[in-house]
Amino acid sequence: MSNKISTIIEELKSLTLLEASELVKEIEQTFDINASQSTGNVVMVDNNSQALLAEVEEQTEFDVILAEVPAPKKIAILKVVRSLTGLGLKEAKDLVESAPKILKEATSKEDSEQMKNKLEEAGAKVEIK
Repeated sequence: MSNKISTIIEELKSLTLLEASELVKEIEQTFDINASQSTGNVVMVDNNSQALLAEVEEQTEFDVILAEVPAPKKIAILKVVRSLTGLGLKEAKDLVESAPKILKEATSKEDSEQMKNKLEEAGAKVEIK
């Protein structure tokens, strides 16, 4: 193996999973290939790879985004927004009228789901990211 290839291999070993994922995407775009196409090869996972996979954490904070407010449901949605955020009437009205807009940032999964359900019951379209 040449020195150049050895150096590249050592660099690849030091990448995080996120960096490796970004590298794969760039290679796919640059060479117009699809790395997800299976060739029938078997992939062996070693202990280092398993340790890296364990480091990837599940998302714990979510943003609740008010995506769309139908005009006939605006007042009902406004009331729910005020109860969820504690905003005053003018601030809540401005937020509802400027949809799509982030309603709440960095909330737990449970809280974001509850907010989404309440807003959807009132007629809003909501996204969680």
